[in-house]
Amino acid sequence: MNDLIKDPSDRLWRSFDDMLQDGNPDLLQENANVDGKSPMGLMSKFASESAKMYAAEHLLSPEAKEAIEQNLIYPHDLDFYASGTTTCCQIPLGKLLRGGFNTGHGHMREPQDIKSAMALASIILQANQNQQHGGQAFPMFDADLAPYVRKTFEKKLRLLRELPLQDDFDREREAWSMTERDVYQACEAFIHNANSMHSRGGGQVPFISVNYGTDTSECGRMLIKQLLLATQRGLGHGETPIFPIQIFKVKSGVNFLPGDPNYDLYRLALETTARRLFPNFAFLDSPFNKAYDRGTKESEVCYMGCRTRVMGNVNGEETAIGRGNLSFTTVNLVKLALLSAGPEEFDRRLDEAMDVAVRQLHERFRYQAGRRAGNFRFLYSQGVWRGGEHLQPHDRLGDVLKQGTLSVGFIGLAEALTALFGRHHGQSEEVQRQGLRIIRRMRERMDRETKESGLNFTLIATPAEGLSGKFVKKDRIAFGAIPGVTDRDYYTNSFHIPVYFPIKAADKIRLEAPYHELCNAGHITYVEVDGSVIHNAAALDRIVRCMADNRIGYGSINHPVDRCKTCGFSGIIDDRCPACDGAQVERIRRITGYLVGDMDKWNSAKRAEEADRLKHGR
Repeated sequence: MNDLIKDPSDRLWRSFDDMLQDGNPDLLQENANVDGKSPMGLMSKFASESAKMYAAEHLLSPEAKEAIEQNLIYPHDLDFYASGTTTCCQIPLGKLLRGGFNTGHGHMREPQDIKSAMALASIILQANQNQQHGGQAFPMFDADLAPYVRKTFEKKLRLLRELPLQDDFDREREAWSMTERDVYQACEAFIHNANSMHSRGGGQVPFISVNYGTDTSECGRMLIKQLLLATQRGLGHGETPIFPIQIFKVKSGVNFLPGDPNYDLYRLALETTARRLFPNFAFLDSPFNKAYDRGTKESEVCYMGCRTRVMGNVNGEETAIGRGNLSFTTVNLVKLALLSAGPEEFDRRLDEAMDVAVRQLHERFRYQAGRRAGNFRFLYSQGVWRGGEHLQPHDRLGDVLKQGTLSVGFIGLAEALTALFGRHHGQSEEVQRQGLRIIRRMRERMDRETKESGLNFTLIATPAEGLSGKFVKKDRIAFGAIPGVTDRDYYTNSFHIPVYFPIKAADKIRLEAPYHELCNAGHITYVEVDGSVIHNAAALDRIVRCMADNRIGYGSINHPVDRCKTCGFSGIIDDRCPACDGAQVERIRRITGYLVGDMDKWNSAKRAEEADRLKHGR
């Protein structure tokens, strides 16, 4: 993007040439969820680069352009700026299913069983993916779909009562058994749809997340049990499903303790994570999450798979449902540190960069607020976005967009601390205190802006994918290869302890946990487990409980998930399959919150980061 600002037309044509000749794979594969070499992926990338040029020339202020050119800030999804789209949304699935909805090509009536309900859930996700540039999520998947499990059971029971069978007890038992089979098939179809239906002109599958785990009804429990079992089975040849990103909401009294009504589902979730890397875990008992819980499913905190969290709201109800992030802009902490002679100068430069980022977000919000509802018919006319159903096609969007969040993010805390203090926060408790001071300063700036502007300004731990390599390339040109700072091909994401630093899992969790509360727009902590854990769910349980004890908000566990494409063997595969000696191996790895099986789709910075990842001892 910086290149387009400096010399738009010449750089744009050279970018096109690079893409056509595969001369710049990082440009083609900024997003590992898109096959940039495919015809539709390539066409989308042409459009993306052109749209970035337009936005840089016509929609950014001179101040923002200068900060971008200096490698200080990065407005995400600049290619979608001109269209006025928002980032993501937690979709009110139950509301859409109950009333039916219109995709723009006809009205979908309310489903009468679970198979139809989950088919329509897939259609909702696909329709809305083309209205926003980020992800789509269901915040309470189990509670929203439980009524359609009940409808399925009642339908089965009516059929059985027409037959001269046994007594009512036996009929009910058989009806539940038949319902359970239908629920499994519906879950299996939903997973297959999530990994096969394409949007955005065929360029990618929708980025889907589902939150669940706290519905204790018989029907809600059945749904999640079958979803987990279908996830364990995998796709048609045993492949690990990339989508949906699944998030199990951990809550004491509901599913986290022996004797809790959904404790068996928590145990099944651990077994599923051991096989398929999902679900991740959201911790509703952490104080900054629990503060919103009013005893209803709608008030429970939920997450996007990548880490985004939307809850606080100065313009309406504090719930995630029907709300999402509007836009976010990342600050390069490493560049600020390299320009500074010490902490005081760093603080001054940080304040200045934050001010620029906030003003840029205000500009973008004003542009988004000026768009009309008719340009986003599904998102607003169907009430996907809170309050949108009350708008007429010609209405401007400002009043409803106030429900969303505007976020400033950051990257490279570890490298910035090393530049300032000679060590990062994994190496020194004193440096850890400095790291928390810096991020607390950023959060306080966001809180002040919320109070002064009346908009929901929040701080996010940036899920940098393409950006992790972009910033460092330019900083290395300016400052050289500085050990521990610019000597790798990537900056460490957000507040994480560097992936190459040897540290025990418990220590990593303890050090990263305090940043979760500060990053109210989203956060995540990963743990890398050595070896296969398929038969060791107890080890995962210890890690999850460690996260809960340390007040993590959202966490996930990484471990090798390899599959032989020849014979289907699953396990750890080094070079050749131990079962058939095949060399065609699928390696599922996590990248910024989601999974990717084809690492050829990763950009060079993230491939370098994955290669550096050390396992965390227990």
